[in-house]
Order: sequence, then structure tokens, then C-alpha cells
Amino acid sequence: MSNKIMGLFSVAAVFTACVAAVSLRNVAEIKKDFLNTTSHTVLVASHRAAHNVFPENSLPAVQEAIRLGVDIVEIDVKVTADGIPVLMHDGKIDRTTNGKGNPEEMTLEQLRKYHLVVKGEATEEKVPTLEEVLRLAKGRILVDLDLKTDRLAPIVEMVKKTQTEDIVFYFDSDYNALKFVDQMDKKYMLMPRAHSKAMADSALTLFKPEVVHIDFSFYTPDVVTLIKKRGARVWINALGTIDASLRAGRHREALEQLLKNGANVIQTDEPELLLKRLKEKGLHR
Repeated sequence: MSNKIMGLFSVAAVFTACVAAVSLRNVAEIKKDFLNTTSHTVLVASHRAAHNVFPENSLPAVQEAIRLGVDIVEIDVKVTADGIPVLMHDGKIDRTTNGKGNPEEMTLEQLRKYHLVVKGEATEEKVPTLEEVLRLAKGRILVDLDLKTDRLAPIVEMVKKTQTEDIVFYFDSDYNALKFVDQMDKKYMLMPRAHSKAMADSALTLFKPEVVHIDFSFYTPDVVTLIKKRGARVWINALGTIDASLRAGRHREALEQLLKNGANVIQTDEPELLLKRLKEKGLHR
């Protein structure tokens, strides 16, 4: 691993202890905004945590999201062969580690023989467990659990074990998965994905969710009004071309696309840039 990357990880470790004192908005304040559809605050969700420098879905990436003052960290969760929830997006570990194979066919011990990579270069970081991430996030940031498995019970049990029900919400486009979580406890926060106005309406009726994930194909004022009137926030993605506009300095163009119809949660690969621009417009505290 390069000295540069080792140095960055060392800096992240050193500053972890002072993050809460310096950079964080109280998580209770974030959640108050999250549950208030009339709030003018546009919340920022960091996709796979803050992974521009650190490995995606890693502890340093979550630490960085907290340091930046991000409201929500989005992480992807699978379950190992021995029943341990871990962070991993893909069906295989080939892209994000220096190993190969299906993480759900490995034990945690086997999985942790490999290292996470940044731009193809191995780091010292290992695949983190959900428990490690939830204990880091507790009291600091909201957590969007993107369910990448059908083995949901160990995930729900880990949220209970860490007593992080107040900061976690569950995301899936599979409504059966969300029904399972909802049946475990009606107090759990949910984010269904919708692909049309009719689907958004159904999701609102089925789950009474805290937030609904939509996309630009039906991002219209009437859809946004429907969702907000039913007591939920509206989540849209900046991922891809809009994030590219932010990186290129075309922030007015980017914000126009994101905010034109009233979405009030934005997921991005550029959390630092987006936070800066929203604060300039008075749309983030």
C-alpha cells in the first residue's frame, strides 16, 4: 500500500475521536429534520459512504462522512455464510477487494483474509461488519441500510443488538423484504423504492414510510406533493451525470436538476461539494 494512502488512513484514525465534538450536527437534530416534511433543509446522503479517497463501504469512509457533516450514510449489507452482516455492494468481492468470490459463501474469517482496494490498490482495510459500522455511526449520523441479501433476520437483530433503531432506516425495491422488516417492528423506519407515481402511492399506503426513493423518470411536482402530504421525504440521486456537473463546477445546473420539483434528500458520490452548494443557498444547516 502506498505511503499516501497509509497516511490518509492514519489521519482518519487520529481525528475520529474529535469528529463528534467538531463537525457533527446532533443526530437528534438531523432526525428531527428527516421526519419533518415541511423542513426547508435538504438532507445529504453519502453513497457507499464518503469513498472518493477511502474504500467504499469501509470504516474510514463512514468516518469521513461523519467528519464532513453528512446527514445520512448509505451502506450496502450482505450476510456471510456464518451469519454475520457485513458491508458489501457486489455479488462478488472481486472489484472491491484483492480477493475473489461470493461473500455470502464465505465465513467472516475467510472474508477478512482480503483487503479493500482504492483504485485497484490494496489498503490495510478489511471488509467491516455491520456491527462495527453501527457502533461508529451511533449518535452521529443516520444510516440507510441498502439490503443486498434475502437473509434479513441477522441484519435486524444486529440493529437491535447495537440499539441503533433510532438512526437506521431500511431500503429495498423488494417490497416483500420491507414487509418482513415492518412485521418485525412497526417502529422501524423504511424507504421503499418506487418506479412510478402509482408505485409511490402503493408504497405510501403499504408502509407509511419516512422517505420514498424516486427517480427522474417521474420526478414531477404532483409526485413530490403526494409523497410529502403523506408524511414522507423525497429521495433523489445525483449519482452519475449530476455529480459530474458538481465536479466540473456546474453547480447551478446540478442543483436546478436536483431541486426543481422539491426533492429534499439527495444521494451523492460528492457529499462535500453538494453540502457546500446547499449551504450557500441556505438549504442546509
